[in-house]
Amino acid sequence: MPSPTLLLFSLISLFGHCYAYTTTLSLSPTAVAPPPTTNPWQRLNHLATASATRAHQLKHPKTNISTTKVPLFPRGYGGYSISLRLGTPPQTLSFVMDTGSSLVWSPCTHRYSCSSCNFVNVNSANISTFIPKSSSSSKIVGCKNPKCNWVFPNAHCTNCTKNSATCTEACPPYIIQYGSGSTTGLLLSETLTFPKKTVNNFMFGCSLFSSRQPSGIAGFGRGPESLPVQMGLKKFSYCLVSHRFDDAPVSSDLVLVSGGGGAATAGISYTPFRKNPISSDPTFQDYYYVTLRKITVGGVNVKAPYKFLVADSDGNGGTIVDSGTTFSFMESKIFELVAEEFEKQVGKIYSRAREVENESGLRPCFNVSGENSVILPQLIFHFKGGAKMVLPLGDYFSFLDESVICMTIVSGNGSGGGSGVGPGPAIILGNYQQQNLYIEYDLENEKLGFKKQLCK
Repeated sequence: MPSPTLLLFSLISLFGHCYAYTTTLSLSPTAVAPPPTTNPWQRLNHLATASATRAHQLKHPKTNISTTKVPLFPRGYGGYSISLRLGTPPQTLSFVMDTGSSLVWSPCTHRYSCSSCNFVNVNSANISTFIPKSSSSSKIVGCKNPKCNWVFPNAHCTNCTKNSATCTEACPPYIIQYGSGSTTGLLLSETLTFPKKTVNNFMFGCSLFSSRQPSGIAGFGRGPESLPVQMGLKKFSYCLVSHRFDDAPVSSDLVLVSGGGGAATAGISYTPFRKNPISSDPTFQDYYYVTLRKITVGGVNVKAPYKFLVADSDGNGGTIVDSGTTFSFMESKIFELVAEEFEKQVGKIYSRAREVENESGLRPCFNVSGENSVILPQLIFHFKGGAKMVLPLGDYFSFLDESVICMTIVSGNGSGGGSGVGPGPAIILGNYQQQNLYIEYDLENEKLGFKKQLCK
């Protein structure tokens, strides 16, 4: 297999109009399935491990209104996917919708290679890829192009003089690390097409080599290279269907709104986005921080220390909202308080299922065999501004069969490990805890909105 560097140089050799707009895309749980297993708890272990690993990476990263709706599909390995059309003529590609990162990238060229992708029963030969040679609008982003600085601030163009106006050097190859893998490639300028809108000179990543990343990622974070920023969106929203529909032809809508943001959505609770901390790691600027005041379990405040709930100036502590994480993550100090309160209240009714805890990587788990109905304390996140996120029961406990339930929140290695407050966010609200909630990112007014809503 050619080296990634050779593939990058091979790629180099291969080669608006603004108005108010809303787009809706279908969003569904992501298209790649976890490893096959006869033990259902191993699937939870896979998702718990992936969620904790993703959290580790996030914490240590380096006026008139119209709408567009995009289908959003739930997928078996814990994410939600959308389809986007890039190029001229348009090529339809699948992307994981990710609010925890900003670059939009796709597997690219016939030479694309994905290492260690056999865990999802795919290989490079059957991964959908973007082909620049088949697009008349495809251009490599130059080193002197201001968009190059979105990914490489103060990029050094080694083969160009300082004042050169004719520099043809390409923007440097990017390498992006995710919790579950990595990807590398070159930045391209392309045409992004929706049913009633075309975005010219849209910058995206043409990935030639990836590790454990068989699908492209659509970054919806706060960086300038993200899809919302490049499209000039005023807000975007989604309602995630339950993961019980993973890999089924069931979807909900991802709604993209440009132009004026319009009035507040009826029945929704809002909390302001918190100003991103100034950190030596620029990746923290991609995140959607919110201020979590307290967490209650069955009406009992778990009394998480303030330093965990509010990020300091270096980015230690605080809460972010991330659609790319499956199970929510909590630093050990907070996780233990939440887990112990559930153990205290639920343990009076049901016995612990410790064998399942060892197999699934989740805790606490309880035996509910023979019960006609299950009663559990309510989990509520209380945010700045008085907004309360009252989670549906299925968002924080998983009923995989009729005998055992487990809490779907992880810490450290997925079983409550880890210590300390930093670096990075102390709490990451994953997509499992966002199921059957309407979630709105009001970018114009800098606030997050949510309300209970049956998505499907």
